[in-house]
Amino acid sequence: MSLAKQHLDPAGLFSTQDLGFTHVVTSAPGKTVYVSGQTAWDAERKLVGGNDLAKQAEQALRNLRVALQSAGATPRDVVFTRVMVVDYKPADAAVVGAALGAFFAGGPPPASTWIGVQALAAPGFRIEIEAIAVVGA
Repeated sequence: MSLAKQHLDPAGLFSTQDLGFTHVVTSAPGKTVYVSGQTAWDAERKLVGGNDLAKQAEQALRNLRVALQSAGATPRDVVFTRVMVVDYKPADAAVVGAALGAFFAGGPPPASTWIGVQALAAPGFRIEIEAIAVVGA
């Protein structure tokens, strides 16, 4: 375990392995990157995935990867995500968790908060994902 960045799932808390996040992430100094919420719009502001939550999540995460790369960061540098899902239902956890798990594959996932919301910035959006990354930690 790196001293610069630690991913902690404390005993006494539920397992997050299938949900795509870690309970606690600590980070030493480095360049902090704050990424605005990413949605299922493509570069031409066209909605990708229709009403399909899984496809929208995949596009939002593709957008997140592009945003991270622009700042010299990768998914492994992400220490926190905030995931907002319109009309969230417990069954959505498997869909969102699978998308996050694939995105963060190869390393421990970040700390995360999931929030059910009534609506997002544009009609048709089902999911929005914000991130904080630390590069060089």
